[in-house]
Parts: sequence; structure tokens; C-alpha cells
Amino acid sequence: MRAIIRKLGVYLLAAWVAVTVSFLLPRVVPGNPVAGAVARASQSGNCNEQCVLAIEEQLGYNVHTPVWDQYVQYLGNLAHGDLGHSWSENAPVGSLILSFLPWTLVLLGLATTLSFLAGSAIGTLVAWRRGSSVELLLPVATFFQSLPYFFLGLVIVLIFGQTGTMLRWVPSLFGYDIFAVTPGPNLPYIQSVLSHAILPAATVVLASLGGFILAIRNQVITTMDEDFVLVAQAKGLRTRTVVWYAVRNALLPVVANFTIAISLVVGGQILVEIVFNYPGIGFHLFDALGKLDYTLVQGIFVVITLVVLAANLLADVVYVAIDPRARQAA
Repeated sequence: MRAIIRKLGVYLLAAWVAVTVSFLLPRVVPGNPVAGAVARASQSGNCNEQCVLAIEEQLGYNVHTPVWDQYVQYLGNLAHGDLGHSWSENAPVGSLILSFLPWTLVLLGLATTLSFLAGSAIGTLVAWRRGSSVELLLPVATFFQSLPYFFLGLVIVLIFGQTGTMLRWVPSLFGYDIFAVTPGPNLPYIQSVLSHAILPAATVVLASLGGFILAIRNQVITTMDEDFVLVAQAKGLRTRTVVWYAVRNALLPVVANFTIAISLVVGGQILVEIVFNYPGIGFHLFDALGKLDYTLVQGIFVVITLVVLAANLLADVVYVAIDPRARQAA
């Protein structure tokens, strides 16, 4: 329990730093969000003093109050779940993010789980069959891992996407067919969502698979030389049982490194969503940056950071739960 509490303290500190950076970012970059919003409002008519004050209140960026007071107000709003108001969408940022976030979380969870399971299985097979033709899977997976997420996504769209120029097997734009189905709990919508998630998920899996294969392969090779594995082999146990003994112990360090993998996958998935116009939080972050919607960018940045920290904390809790040595060290 003490190990988890210590980890929780570290993640709370990281969350506070991320929130502070999110607050300071639009205030230190060149330009003034209020001035930009006033200029856009003036295009449709005269923006008087009351208009400027309303924009400052909406953006939470009052240049007439000290930065410390703005910071305290920002933290208070966050504590109440108020992330501000998006001028580009004319809606609360919190409600917008709640509509974007499920797309990202489902794609992230599906792709990461598939990548971890497939990487663990392939890595174990490569370690057990060293010197055989199975090892050819290793350079193939490493090749895909070396490609940037956005480039791999573009290649997959070109080959398999319906907007590409070759096979045109699978939908490659949006999260569902926005022209043919109605969102809701109906079979055509669910089928459309699943078919549109194939290429984005495949991109994330291919780009992250190599890391899991290498990690589990190296750990299994090391574990195979341990005494308990040699004793199991000497007893004449079945190969499947011996491999399970080795893999079960080799997975512990891999789970420990899982937190780093999550951060990398989240960063890559943001680019994947942009390539596929997938309606997740990464695509809308890119869209908000293009529209200079600082409030929406702030909110998305905070939510992405908190999601990554929560996933890392969950991985640490799982590691402490399955490794007695971590509990004894605490």
C-alpha cells in the first residue's frame, strides 16, 4: 500500500505541473487570445467594451487582473469541472471533450491490448525458437516500429483505404459513415464504427508491436537460463508448461515498462487520428490549434495528460499487485 501511495503522490505532482503548464502556455506564447477573439468578433460588427469583457470572461483570460488571481480562478474552475468555453464550437469545453474522449479511449484500449497480447505471444515464440525462421518476424516488427505513426497511417490508407488508390477494402475517414447511418444503439451504426476503427487500430498495433516483441523476447531469453526453468526441464515437464513458467516471470519487467509504452502510444495515436479524421481527442486538438481556440486546446491538453497519468498509475498498481518484491521493497 505504501508503494501505491508514494506513486500516487508522484502522479499528483505531475498532474499539478501539467495543469500549471496548461495555464501558462497561452500566456507566454506570442499573441493575445483575447485580441484574436476580438478581431474575429469585429468581422461581424463593432465589438465594444462590453463585448471585450464578455470575451475575456468566456476565455478566462482577463488581462486586467494579476496572473496569480487568474491562476487561482483557473484551478477553482478545474476543481468544479469547468474547462472553459470553446468559441469555435460555441459549447462548454468539458461537454465537447466528453464527446471526443470515448473514441480515443476505446481505440487506445483496443489497440494497446491487441499489441501487448500479440507482442507477448510473438516475443515468446521468437525466444523459444531461437535460430529458426520464426526470428524473421523480429526485423519485420522492428521495421514497422521505426516508421512514424503518421507515415505508416498514410501508407495503410493508400493501400487498404477506400480513399486510397490501390485495394480500397476498408473505410479510412471518420469514425463512422456520416452519410449513411444514424448515431445510436443500432446495428448499422455499430458495424460502421467497427469497420472505421480497423485501419486506425491496425496502424497503432503495427507501430507499437515491435517494442513489446523485443521486450518479452529479451526477458524470456534471460529467464530461460534461470534455475527454476532448468529444473522444470530436467523433470521432464511438457514444453508448454516450461514456457508458461518462463513467460509468467518474464512478464513482470514488461509490465513495469508498460507505462512508457502507453505514453508513446498516446502520442502516436494523436497523429493517427489526424490522418484518419478519426473523431477522437487528437483530431480535435489539431482542429482547435488550427482555429486558435486556446481554451479548447488547454482543456484537451489537461485531459490527455490526466488520461496518461491515470493509465500509468493503473499499470503501477497492477505491477505492485502481481510482484511480491515490489510490496516488500515498500
